Amino acid sequence: MIIWINGAFGSGKSTLAAGLLRALPGSVVADPEEIGDLLRRTLNGHPDKLRDYQDYPAWRRLTAAYIGEIAEYTGGHVIVPMTVLNPAYAAETFAPLRLSPGLVHLALHVDPDELSARIDASEEYPGDESRSEAVRAYRRRRAADYAAAATAWMHADAHLIDTSALTPEAVLDAALTRLLPIHLATADGVRT
Repeated sequence: MIIWINGAFGSGKSTLAAGLLRALPGSVVADPEEIGDLLRRTLNGHPDKLRDYQDYPAWRRLTAAYIGEIAEYTGGHVIVPMTVLNPAYAAETFAPLRLSPGLVHLALHVDPDELSARIDASEEYPGDESRSEAVRAYRRRRAADYAAAATAWMHADAHLIDTSALTPEAVLDAALTRLLPIHLATADGVRT
């Protein structure tokens, strides 16, 4: 199964992905940002270069192919921590993944005030305040975009987990509880 973790920038997608990786034997984390980085490097200086790599149709096709191939090769769970805000891009990327082995779309929601506090407290690059602040500034700029996508389509399309008042362990438990009806094998055995 493919577990796509969507949500606001700074909502805990990477933390949940790491928790799921520990809890689900044989699982892997596949990060589509790496495909975006590859496209950025390849098209750097090209006149048709785009600012957001998700705007490249190639990113959407390559992401779907990459994740699908990883799922087929490993036969295990593929965990994908990636914010996709554009509903057309999500539909294009998710369509082939909704087939075998299947896709579970989770969305992590955070109350705006709590999200702001988390962003302010984050330190992505310990010891490098300027790089950490650049990440915080990006997350602040994208908070309104997430709010619009959440209202317009994301919360209706995904299984929503409100992380506003939850610890990372509680978010992991909520995700596993949501995934339980699918009878995921966990490090403790099969959870029913």
